[in-house]
Amino acid sequence: MKLDDFDFDLPESLIAQHPVVDRSHSRMMVVWRKTGKREHHIFKELPEILSPGCFLVRNNTRVFPARLKATRPGREEEIEILLLRERHPGEWSALVKPARKAPVGQELRIRELAAHVLEFTGSGGRILRFDSRPDLMKDIERIGEPPLPHYIHRSKEHNFSEDKLRYQTVYAQNTGSIAAPTAGLHFTHDIFKRLKDRNIPVCEILLHVGYGTFQPVRCENIEDHRMESEYYRVDAETLKQILKYKTEGRRLIAVGTTTTRCLEFLACNDNSPKIASEGECNLFIYPGYKFKALDGMITNFHLPRSTLFMLVCAFADRDLMLDCYREAIAENYRFFSYGDCMLIL
Repeated sequence: MKLDDFDFDLPESLIAQHPVVDRSHSRMMVVWRKTGKREHHIFKELPEILSPGCFLVRNNTRVFPARLKATRPGREEEIEILLLRERHPGEWSALVKPARKAPVGQELRIRELAAHVLEFTGSGGRILRFDSRPDLMKDIERIGEPPLPHYIHRSKEHNFSEDKLRYQTVYAQNTGSIAAPTAGLHFTHDIFKRLKDRNIPVCEILLHVGYGTFQPVRCENIEDHRMESEYYRVDAETLKQILKYKTEGRRLIAVGTTTTRCLEFLACNDNSPKIASEGECNLFIYPGYKFKALDGMITNFHLPRSTLFMLVCAFADRDLMLDCYREAIAENYRFFSYGDCMLIL
């Protein structure tokens, strides 16, 4: 399939720059794959829309403030660092912009922190070694900014306290993501209570969202694209519970594309439900993929030509999704990370 097959025109005015005041008041388009029927709801209605024969699986990763502002010693400038992944204690893979200001051996100062460029890892990619500090992650949590996507615009003087709170699910636990699992941003504790009251259980898995999730596809033939791997972990008890619910005939509703890829990766690898599983997930899902675990999905409205849009097209048919996106645009739905969502059944 061609990259242009997943393109569509989106008015810039529909790209959400801020979340709605109440998480659960996002709009939600409900789509039935078999018939193409769709309805328009508010997310807080989710517990009543789902039947007690469903169960949810969510990704409990936590976003850390991975964007840092740096300078070279003795210079007045701004260099942006996006931390991607800690390879070894104090040693991180990162993206640096502008990259020309970060040659090998260069010292970068991030307030009281210092990091040295060890090596190149591609265009803008660097390996950074931070000076030894006992609580480096605590320092990063204190001085870093949330890694908002490039389409969310903030001024240099912006106070990121709201974004640190809202670019995070209410159930985030395990620190390690550089992007939020955005389908989960709509949930509140009250919604989970109402799901429980309706006998709709919730299971948790972990996948740390990395750069690969939103890395642009540059191949004309999408089959040539390669997803970067992301760390996942699912304990044995959770795997057994998921298998039990599926055996009972319950419908598995994945909260987001990251949960979807992790579950399908496990299903593709015939993972034993009695053994905890962790490792690297690099599954790229696009039309033609045969789903093995999912029965439904909650997901935001995604960028054109992105792997995320390709995944939902694989789950619900490309022509149907393009038509749903056209309807969402006509109905002024809010798009991308802070935007509205879709429930696909």
